[in-house]
This record gives sequence, structure tokens and C-alpha cells, in this order.
Amino acid sequence: MEPNEHKVVAFIDLGTNSARLLIIRLNPNCSYSVLTQQKEVVRLGEGEFADNILTPDAITRTVIVLSRFAEIALSFKASEIVAVATSATRDARNRDTLITRIREEAGFELNVISGPEEARLIWLGVSSGVKIGKIKSLFIDIGGGSTEIVVGDQYEPFLLRSLKLGAIRTTNTYIPQDLTGPVSPSFVQTIQKHIRSRATHTIRHVVGKKVQQAFGSSGTITTLEAIAAGLNSVTPHQPGVITRNELSAIISLLCSLPLKERRNVQGLNPDRADIIIAGALILESLLGQANINEIQISSRSLRDGLLVDYLSKIPGFPYAEQKPIRESSIWHLGRTCHINEPHADHVRKLALSLFDSARDSGLQNLSNLSRELLSYAAILHDTGQFISFPGHHQHSFYVITHAPLLGFNEHEILIIALVTRYHRKKMPRRKDSSYGPLSNEDKMMVQILSIFLRMAENLDRSHDGRVTCAKLLTSERRKITLAIECTADCSLEQWAILGDIRSFERIMKRGLKIEVFPSSDGKKQHV
Repeated sequence: MEPNEHKVVAFIDLGTNSARLLIIRLNPNCSYSVLTQQKEVVRLGEGEFADNILTPDAITRTVIVLSRFAEIALSFKASEIVAVATSATRDARNRDTLITRIREEAGFELNVISGPEEARLIWLGVSSGVKIGKIKSLFIDIGGGSTEIVVGDQYEPFLLRSLKLGAIRTTNTYIPQDLTGPVSPSFVQTIQKHIRSRATHTIRHVVGKKVQQAFGSSGTITTLEAIAAGLNSVTPHQPGVITRNELSAIISLLCSLPLKERRNVQGLNPDRADIIIAGALILESLLGQANINEIQISSRSLRDGLLVDYLSKIPGFPYAEQKPIRESSIWHLGRTCHINEPHADHVRKLALSLFDSARDSGLQNLSNLSRELLSYAAILHDTGQFISFPGHHQHSFYVITHAPLLGFNEHEILIIALVTRYHRKKMPRRKDSSYGPLSNEDKMMVQILSIFLRMAENLDRSHDGRVTCAKLLTSERRKITLAIECTADCSLEQWAILGDIRSFERIMKRGLKIEVFPSSDGKKQHV
């Protein structure tokens, strides 16, 4: 963002029940203005959870709504759309169908995020709207397909959990679709037992954190507070708060009514009448297990977290982070897997030097995001060694794709994992299961980043940093020169590089020669 320029950005949060749109204008004075906020019920997860398949009708409804959101963003002259999908898309076996249709019909990329990342963004959205300081707080967000639980303060989350407990998921599993009458105590008891079994382990950790207050977000929780406000109760309702006693009264009321009458309950959106009982039971159970008597209601949510996360990457904005969450998350995983940190950091510096010099020389024109992903792949390239050295590149791929990396969407995680997967042994092949389905642009990015990482790894074969600098330079006759500076004999590193020359030349479509400065006799060496 250039000084004295405005920029319009759209944020889209595709949940299991609803899709939300936020469009903001970034101002030159490091402030922002909200241009519009919209929400549409899409019921993407309807009928999904028995076999983890999104129905054709649900996909079509969602594509229509998100296409409309894209039109609205265009009308506001948005230059960027940041769109994420959560539980229903995350769990669906046919999610690629949805993602492809949105790309082709709505014109933007939908990024799937992990459960822990969803929880982090919710915490970021809610905590940035209240003043809690160092007070340990519990954050609960009940969605259609999952419930996110966070323990944190104003500055950092200490616990991030995503439970497969959602209002739609639980309703579809335990309340028959043809049940239009009251919900019997036996159904309620079955649901309560299921919730306790799913949440017990997480709530044990919550209790251990000794939280002092709780905040609730999402449509389910704000709806329950609206119902509480309309109850005829001896104890006056406190606006913006739900007590456990009020929750019990709400559940009793809702369960006693047939679906048709439930739709008319004051404060209840009729579209939620069929799933609100499950949502209320989830909240009541979580608060009861955690021994918390009341929960404060927040109108902020994941969508606001997307905005705060975006602003945190722009210098000068109030939310700018001192330590980026992505880099912190990467190093945390690396240290958990006991990587050789000096080696990883040196390989990272060499890989980035190769990337930058190749871009400066016109050999490649990949984006800054590609550069960032290469940096993270370099740090994590040896994570699989804690499992076994043989095949550790494959172990690294598995670890990275299954780790709760925060600040990333699933596509970015896949690219990082693939680059580490191909940092040794065979280069990418079209028949490889995770590489083959990529777009041609992503395939080329993985190939280029992988060869840079392979070369950087080979240039620190001795693990002592003797190769201090490596650059790719254009030279005569369309040849590329790999210029290496060493502090000691680097014959082993040169030999290792020779093994990847053919792959490099095939990708870059240019010949490669190596020059080393200085040699032991003070003269450069040609290889």
C-alpha cells in the first residue's frame, strides 16, 4: 500500500451455516473504514456430516451467494478478496468441487483453514474488540460444524482447540429431520452425553488454565442472548450476558415447543429454529464442565479476525505484530521436531539468496509470497529426521501437512510441505498424488522453489556454514553462473551441487556453471 493511496479489501468467511462479507477501505493515515457488512444463510453443511459429502444443492446455493459477494466487492472497487472456508468445507471429501466452482464462477480463490487456525482468528477478532489485558479468558464460538475453544488474554492464545461439535452437525446426527414436535428428554440426554464425550479432554485443559471470564461469539450464541432478553424471568436479564440459569430456561422452553411454534420465539431467527437446541446444549455443557456461571457476548467473529490479521502485516497500522504468527508457528514446529536450528537458518539464508539473485537476473518472476513459503520450507526441511533419517523428506511432508500451523491456509501449507518433500531424492512428477492436482502455475512454483532448496541444502552439506554466499547470475551464451563464496574447502558442497545440475537446467532451460571464491590458492575455481 503506497502512501496517500486508498485500498479496498473484501473479507469473506464461509462457514457451515452462513457466509459473511466485510468490505473495508484502508486509509493513508493507517486507519480503516467499514464500507459494508453482509451475511447470508447458505446451509453449506446441510446433509453433509453422515458421509462428509457436500450436497449439490448446498454447493449451488453457496456459489450463488459468494458470486454475489464478489459482485458487491467489485462494485466497491475492491482490489483484493481474502476468503476462507471452515468446518464444512474442511471436512468435505468433495471440497475441490466447491473450490473450483467458486474460482470459475465467483472469480476468487477460497482458502481452507485448519481448526486451530480458525480458533486463532476467532480469538483475534473477539479479543481485539474488548479490553482484557492479562486476564486469562475463555473464548467459545459455536458454528454449524465445529466449536472453537480458546484460552488467552489480550496478547496471545494459550490454548487453541476445534471440536467437531456444531449446531448443524449435532442436529443432523441426533435429531431426526422429520421431528417437527417437541424434543424429548431422551434426545436431550443423548446429545448431552455426546457433547461431554467430545469436550471432556479439552475442558480439562481449560480448567487447568484457571480462566477468570468467558466470551461467546457466533450467530448461535448471540441468538441465545436475544432469546434470554425476551424471557419472562424473576431475575432481570443483563444485556450482553447469558447465565447458565438462563440457558437452562431457554433449553426447557425450546424443547417443549414443536418446530412451528419454536420459529415464533422472541429473539430467535426462524432460520435457526431447527438447530438452536443443539447449539444451546453445546454451550450449556461447555460452561457447566468448565464451572463458569456466565458468558459475555461478542458481536465480533472470525471475519473480524481476518481483518486484524491482515492489518497486522501492514507497518504502521495499530494491529501490527512485533513477531509474525506465521514465523513463530514455523519455528515452534521445527523446535518440536528438534531440528538443527543453525543449519536450518543457514539453508534458509542461502535459499533466499538464490531466489533473490535469480529474480534480479530475470531467471524467475515468482511472487513475494513464494519467497516467504520457500523461507518456511527451508526452516522445516529436516523436520522428518526425528522420525527417521532415511526418507526424512517424505516424513517432513507428512509432519507439515498434519501439524497445526497457525496463520496459514491449507494451500500454503501444502506448498511448503511439497517443497520440503522434493528437497532431496526425486524431483516432482505429475503422477505424485499431492503434486499432480496442482495448477500449472503452482507446479512450476514448486519445481523452482524445490530446486533452490535442494541447492541450498547441498551448499551446507558440511553443516558448518562454510559457504557464506550463493548467487545465480546470468552470463554469456545463455549460461547461468552459480557464484559461491567459501571460508574453507567446499569440495563436498560442489560435488553435491553437480548431482542437481540436470534438474536445474531442465527447469530453468539454461545451462549452469559453478564458480567458487576464493579457493585455497586465492584463485577462483571453475566446475
